[in-house]
Amino acid sequence: MTPQLRQAIKLLQFSNLEANAFVEEELERNPLLERDEPVEHLAERPAPDQLPLAVNGADVAELVSSAAMPADSAAPLDTDIATRFEAEVGGPGDYIGQGSGNGARQGFETDERGIDDLAEAPRNLRAHLGEQLRLTFADPAERLIAAHLIALLDPAGRITIEPAQLAEALHISVEMVEAVRGQMMRFDPPGLFARDLAECLAAQLAERNRLDPAMRTLLAHLDLLARRDLKRLMALCGVDADDLAEMIAEVRALDPKPAAAYEDAPLQPVIPDVLMRRGHAGDWLLELNPETMPRVLVNDAYHARITTRLGAKGPRDVRAEARRDERAFLAEKLSTANWLVKSLQQRAQTILKVAGEIVRQQEGFFLHGVGHLRPLILRDIAEAVELHESTVSRVTANKYMATPRGTFELKYFFTAAINAVSGDNHSAESVRHRIRHMVTAEIASDILSDDAIVAALRREGVDIARRTVAKYREALRIPSSVQRKRDKA
Repeated sequence: MTPQLRQAIKLLQFSNLEANAFVEEELERNPLLERDEPVEHLAERPAPDQLPLAVNGADVAELVSSAAMPADSAAPLDTDIATRFEAEVGGPGDYIGQGSGNGARQGFETDERGIDDLAEAPRNLRAHLGEQLRLTFADPAERLIAAHLIALLDPAGRITIEPAQLAEALHISVEMVEAVRGQMMRFDPPGLFARDLAECLAAQLAERNRLDPAMRTLLAHLDLLARRDLKRLMALCGVDADDLAEMIAEVRALDPKPAAAYEDAPLQPVIPDVLMRRGHAGDWLLELNPETMPRVLVNDAYHARITTRLGAKGPRDVRAEARRDERAFLAEKLSTANWLVKSLQQRAQTILKVAGEIVRQQEGFFLHGVGHLRPLILRDIAEAVELHESTVSRVTANKYMATPRGTFELKYFFTAAINAVSGDNHSAESVRHRIRHMVTAEIASDILSDDAIVAALRREGVDIARRTVAKYREALRIPSSVQRKRDKA
């Protein structure tokens, strides 16, 4: 494989944003490439001093009349604008729009800033904790320990290192580390710097003055709470069912990950590579996202100008060898530029071809929902569009399509087949959707076991084994029937 072929295959696997980043690098390296940016054709308007001006007496009289001239026309023409700024602008409450050189008043309706520019920047957790550190600790040694603890926080707000390890690294006692950590567990938000979930919840309950002996016992047996073993919890805590229900409700109201609200990096929305919409004739229209699709052109005019300059020979061509090197460099850059333009065009055609075939084969999903998702594998698409299966795999990797039913990764539409009692096979994704729907519709007096789900699916024509139902249920994070019965109770 040539380097260009390897790069073309890699380019095919890129998303639009990754392809754009690659194109930006090529634009910096190759002087023969330029962006293919749409040009807005605006109608030219003559400048004010180029407008035709009638010179008859009536027009001249109108131009010099008091209505056309400013009221203070008697003022000297060389008045400094700085001496008139305050008078023109008005009081300090007036808003001056950016770029208004005439000092005129502008209301807030002319403000072109977006709401994102006015929103407060998200608070950084470590900066928030640093402020509390400086207010809480005066001793330099305690501040050093606290700074290390802040640096060791995980995304949930816990400390994963053993206090003994930190004490050994700082050459101090474990008691001193624990004393500082105990004070920092009362920082805002409470529950940070805990070593496990129970300690995190205990700190929040202590902040609310609700950490009584019964609650301590409940936090010490969170495994029983997860299994909904309420009888044993009532016996251990020494409370009745009503009191235990209130305690559980209090625990559920706590935040198990207090640092999550101060996430430093905001979640980035998925930007689709392919846009899909319904046409007027009822068909589906696909296009690559114009906002992210990379576009480049070969600057032929610049290439011709440089080639002409290199081809011209003077009376004594002492730079013949240098010119040969320059011509070789130019030929290489021209070949690279032509290859990139051709590769991007082929990439766009291949993505649209594969996406169009996916839409054709999964039209039932777009019309009626996930219950009509068909079994589909890469080979089906590869045979239909006459491409290699590995090419289809690269095209569908890391790419998303915006559809009337939401934005989906192209890989989402490929699902395994589940045998049917009779007729066409069923998609594994549609079967998982059916299992989720059946469990959601359960009532407390009729909880479906895995065997009952198998029987219900077989009545609907899906030939599925019990272990497959259990595997799908676990993948959907649906508890067992025993656990669900306790939850419903």
